Amino acid sequence: MKARQLMTALACAGLVGTAVLASKAQAADEIYVPLFTYRTGPFANSGIPIANGMHDYLSMLNERDGGIGGVKLNIEECETGYDTKKGVECWEQVKGKNPTVVNPFSTGITLQLIPKAAVDKIPVLSMAYGLSAAAVGNDFPWIFNPPATYWDGLSMIFRYIGGKEGGLEKLKGKTVGFIFLESGYGREPLPLLHEYAKKYGFTVKEYSVAGKEMQDQSAQWLAVRRDRPAWMIMWGWGAMNPTAVKRAAENGYPMDHFVGVWWSGSDDDARGGGKAAKGYLALNFSGLGSNYPAIQDIKKHVVDKGKSQVDKDKFADTFYNRGVYNVVLVAEAIRNAQKLTGKKVVNGEDVRRGLETLNISEARWKELGFPGFAAPLTGLSCTNHSGHNAAYMQQWDGEKWVKVSDYIQPMKEMVQPLLESAAKDYVTKNTGWPKRTEKCDKAS
Repeated sequence: MKARQLMTALACAGLVGTAVLASKAQAADEIYVPLFTYRTGPFANSGIPIANGMHDYLSMLNERDGGIGGVKLNIEECETGYDTKKGVECWEQVKGKNPTVVNPFSTGITLQLIPKAAVDKIPVLSMAYGLSAAAVGNDFPWIFNPPATYWDGLSMIFRYIGGKEGGLEKLKGKTVGFIFLESGYGREPLPLLHEYAKKYGFTVKEYSVAGKEMQDQSAQWLAVRRDRPAWMIMWGWGAMNPTAVKRAAENGYPMDHFVGVWWSGSDDDARGGGKAAKGYLALNFSGLGSNYPAIQDIKKHVVDKGKSQVDKDKFADTFYNRGVYNVVLVAEAIRNAQKLTGKKVVNGEDVRRGLETLNISEARWKELGFPGFAAPLTGLSCTNHSGHNAAYMQQWDGEKWVKVSDYIQPMKEMVQPLLESAAKDYVTKNTGWPKRTEKCDKAS
């Protein structure tokens, strides 16, 4: 009996070995795109729609087009729970599989991956999040944060506020509140916020929300009620956002003076305040709704065939579309890499070059099946890894988001000097930070 069991075990081991070899052989003909996602944990309500959007668009390219450039995409999720330690573990798990690019979807995780990226030769796409200074490509050749940095986003909010106030100088003597998740993400825009306060003579009131307070915030909003800021700006995430919207409404804060960054503007965020949330504002840089040919292709090839985890009533929600936007950038970077190298199966070093030459014109958005979905993505280069592109303001009408502004350009004259100073500071503090030696391609 024992001999028979031993033979069975050996046979199974042989089969397992064969399966591993087959998997490796198959991977050689695929482009590996890992997705760091969080479908669990306190930030899952924000993470799930983004994960679905990313996964479904890439799956649609496989189903409709056979992948990119005739090569299938190997899409694999690694669950981080929005936990930095787990995010680093995911990096260690995927780095040996020839990943083309990593999408951390967490500022905390991104900060930990920055020094690893150049060593492992894997580009990091921290789309409109992460370290703002990483926009300086000479110092951070492996990190990309298009279409805009957090500091660009804050400058757009102030450009919008200035338009409503009749000029930012009208803020002199007033108070601007800033409610934020107590994290690297939440604190990222503070240096620029205080620069604006000095320049225009207003007072900043900071309202920090610890993770354990996300679903309460009673103390923060009592303080807001006491301080009576003229404007409230939010840098929130996950369960913090709908709670903040609800508390603002309960405390009678004027919702049309409450503005969130693009990560505080999901459908669920605004729904949290019920009808009283009407008027709440948030930046956005991706399209609203499902009325785009490529979104309909996702429905046809993936959702309707049961190959998606999205709930039918959440399909093409704001953050779902944000996830789609993210991997459109990935797909275009892969296409660029294929053109630059002449290779079908590209790696991280190739896709880094592809990201530096990203340029999605209005005509290209239309060609991809996204007419009017986003502003042209321009400005990326060897020295500029963000592009400092525009976003627009959306407003909650009580049931859905409505676009209420034209595209708002960032205030580059305020942002760029701070980015360069912050990049220099980062390099100085990290002794031995390597000088750029990576190849520089001209955008076509």
